[in-house]
Amino acid sequence: MSVTIKTPEEIEKMRVAGRMAAEVLEMIEPHVRVGVTTDELDRLCHDHIVNVQKATPAPLNYRGFPRSICTSLNHQVCHGIPGERQLKDGDILNIDITVIHEGYHGDTSRMFMVGKPSVKARRVVEVAHEALWRGIREVAPGVRLGDIGHAIQTYVEAQRCSVVREYCGHGIGRKFHEDPQVLHFGKPGEGLELRPGMTFTIEPMVNLGKRHTKVLADGWTVVTKDHSLSAQWEHTLVVTEDGYEILTLRCDERPG
Repeated sequence: MSVTIKTPEEIEKMRVAGRMAAEVLEMIEPHVRVGVTTDELDRLCHDHIVNVQKATPAPLNYRGFPRSICTSLNHQVCHGIPGERQLKDGDILNIDITVIHEGYHGDTSRMFMVGKPSVKARRVVEVAHEALWRGIREVAPGVRLGDIGHAIQTYVEAQRCSVVREYCGHGIGRKFHEDPQVLHFGKPGEGLELRPGMTFTIEPMVNLGKRHTKVLADGWTVVTKDHSLSAQWEHTLVVTEDGYEILTLRCDERPG
């Protein structure tokens, strides 16, 4: 495993990229409403990233991915491809944004609830959100990756939900996906020890039913095998001398 320690200059560039990614989620929020298609959301985000921010949408053509953002709806876990589907009242939607600016990546996602969601839909969104913050609050020098995964797993399972295991957080910087892998399950005291300057994402995927997933025929969209609802939130972080800094915090967001 080759984990890069970022310099202060690199961290500053990642702050800028992270802020840009957060800004895209802020920009798109009022457009997430009943009747809009995920293709239209993709178009709006692409135009903002390219024409306003003068940056690059990282997912576009990444390993063949055909769009500039990921939109994962209801029982879709991650990597959903925007398309002609119109949002309906009660839908829950994850929008995943990754921006490249001056060679560095900022990666973040959040859930949106369209109209009036069901009690179950609201619950899985809230459990996934709290799971993200339980993981983030573990981050500090000397902590092990297993401590982060354990904090997320034990909370989610206590809520009678499940954590997806096939997909995880990841190191990030000049590359979209770097070492280490950041699992959302684990045992305390195990795994890589965190050091100042490490940058990575935490992005737990939480299912209302069982944890098992499958990939659809498009080769990208991951769904729950039992068709249960799924939710995910994501932030990019840097380990500091005494804790962490969230590089993708939105203006309307308070640390959980």
